Amino acid sequence: MLEELKKQVVQYALAADRSGLCKHRSGNFSVRDPETNLVCITPTGMDREELTYHDVVVMDLDAKVVEAETGHRPTSESLMHLMVYKTRPGINAVAHTHSKFATSFSILKKPIPAVVYEIANLGCKEGYIPVAEYGRPGTPALAESVVEPLKISDVALMESHGVIAVDAVLKEALLKASYVEELAEIYYRTLTILGNGQEPHVVPPEELQKWAYPQEIKLLPGETK
Repeated sequence: MLEELKKQVVQYALAADRSGLCKHRSGNFSVRDPETNLVCITPTGMDREELTYHDVVVMDLDAKVVEAETGHRPTSESLMHLMVYKTRPGINAVAHTHSKFATSFSILKKPIPAVVYEIANLGCKEGYIPVAEYGRPGTPALAESVVEPLKISDVALMESHGVIAVDAVLKEALLKASYVEELAEIYYRTLTILGNGQEPHVVPPEELQKWAYPQEIKLLPGETK
């Protein structure tokens, strides 16, 4: 069932592990099939280097397991993934990572401002990466905590927990999570250089909204990418 989507889950979960975005069985990943509304999600407590697509669990949006080919349970944070799919139309992929710099700011409940223009690629409507209030892992409270931040952004820090990133496809959701960690590191280093609690200059939200592909570049006929 949904083998191709399961293979995507394994591919990008493993990529997250190898890039250092999450280690030691932390983090979780899912893809929703828009035709059936079924969700392919990583199993709980399993090393990603040992993960195969047969281990990926299939659930419906009511948290009922539809298929568990090798008997594994879905991640304990499944409710959070399902909440995203029920509250964000057009989102078909969720990446939850535990990267170090971003998680450090989540512990401080400190949003990451637009220190560089790349934040414009993360769907941050108000010009910063928001922080979701604390919710104990595996609880409905955790699922509820990400709803409001994801109304104004495609990414959010999760208080004392990590990062959540969403998109139409898992490759892009993971890329967004990677950008969050990169921005967090840049912000940390800038704060360190400034010292004394000073904040760096940020790109204002209105400037972030102005980006457009340069009209001066003359594309081939029919070229859009």
